[in-house]
Amino acid sequence: QVQLVESGGGLVQAGGSLRLSCAASGNIFSINRMGWHRQAPGKERELVAGISRGGRTNYADSVKGRFTISRDNAKKTVYLQMNSLNPEDTAVYYCAASIASWNRPDSFDNYWGQGTQVAVSS
Repeated sequence: QVQLVESGGGLVQAGGSLRLSCAASGNIFSINRMGWHRQAPGKERELVAGISRGGRTNYADSVKGRFTISRDNAKKTVYLQMNSLNPEDTAVYYCAASIASWNRPDSFDNYWGQGTQVAVSS
């Protein structure tokens, strides 16, 4: 079993900051790509930021320069530092990771966290 558990969401005023964390645990041999997605009410889920095992990052245009994704491979944890938040950032944020288990070390499956709510007031 593999679990992704997010934390760090909450309510913040426009212009404020939040830091999300997502820790992976369980039957994990290797973690490849990790990322953060978000889904606002009435909208489709979208990629916010992704990071490779080696640290290469990519961001949605809407968050470039404001959000920073990072990871600690030893802790099996990915972070999302969100600065200069605005009401359009309000959404449920989901962590995702591509993980190989000890049972099948050559096969990577995608896992999702349960989501954490981020609300930005104007």
